Amino acid sequence: MENVNFTPKEILQKQFRQKMRGYDPDDVDSFLDNVIKDYDTFVKENQRLQEENERLLSKVDELTKQVQVGGSQPQATTASSASSNVSNMDILKRLSNLERHVFGSQLDNDPNESHRL
Repeated sequence: MENVNFTPKEILQKQFRQKMRGYDPDDVDSFLDNVIKDYDTFVKENQRLQEENERLLSKVDELTKQVQVGGSQPQATTASSASSNVSNMDILKRLSNLERHVFGSQLDNDPNESHRL
């Protein structure tokens, strides 16, 4: 926000010199009122995004620390992977039995036995 030239309050309080053939002051005021509303909205959105960015950066730091701490435990992941494989095999066997039960002799007479475990 260092590069911002005006605050909403400065825009609101800006006084323009009047000349003989100038713009209608009411039109200028109306336009500046809308500019102030938009500017204020952008300032609030920018602040919200900066806060969210800070929150997300701290979350990334926290998760990075957790990964670094968890990196010293590779055996636990291998064990959970093995149990996952066992359960996957059980699921495949159950599915095969279910197909055999539902489709019956159609599967038993099929020359392609790739579906059998």
